Amino acid sequence: MLVDLSKCIGCDTCNHVCAQTNRVPPGRRFRQLFEGPVEENSGGRRLFVTTNCMHCGDPPCLNVCPSGATKQRTDGIVYIDYDSCMGCGSCVVACPYKARSIADEDVVVGCGPAGSLGAANNEGRDLIGVCIKCDFCLERLDRGLAKGLKPGIDPEATPMCVRYCISEALYFGDADDSTSQVSRMISENRVVRLGEDLGTKPSVYYIVE
Repeated sequence: MLVDLSKCIGCDTCNHVCAQTNRVPPGRRFRQLFEGPVEENSGGRRLFVTTNCMHCGDPPCLNVCPSGATKQRTDGIVYIDYDSCMGCGSCVVACPYKARSIADEDVVVGCGPAGSLGAANNEGRDLIGVCIKCDFCLERLDRGLAKGLKPGIDPEATPMCVRYCISEALYFGDADDSTSQVSRMISENRVVRLGEDLGTKPSVYYIVE
């Protein structure tokens, strides 16, 4: 994932769409929004930084999970096998990005009339007592890939936060593919990753001026 900090307006739409799509319980968030101080000579410009699971190349959460519920795919996506998770919270403590939490209640999301966001991810699963976090809308990605769609390009194969970002500050794709939009933007701009000094190798990049 790539975030263009010059475009984010702090509307928090990504978080609300994420919460509805992923049945995130009240008081829990898969996405966080932080507002930086207004610096002098900035013309009053405000800086907003959105974060989620960083899908680390070397995830601390994976190493401490006693049940093997935290897994990492070959494409780098870190996800949770809810059937194996026992809700011990070891991964919550180990995550330096505070991207994980234990669900203490379940949420049934109403899909509403035609034109709404559609059925929720993890539909029908009991999430009470297990760890939850962003998985880049994994079920949605896999359904799109099965149809031959391209993540980050085709809406049906793209994380919901990216699809509904009203300022088009979020991008998604294969950073290892030199022809992808995300790969080109990373190479053409000055980018940073949060907590690189921790050695976690996060997969979320931020364009900075």
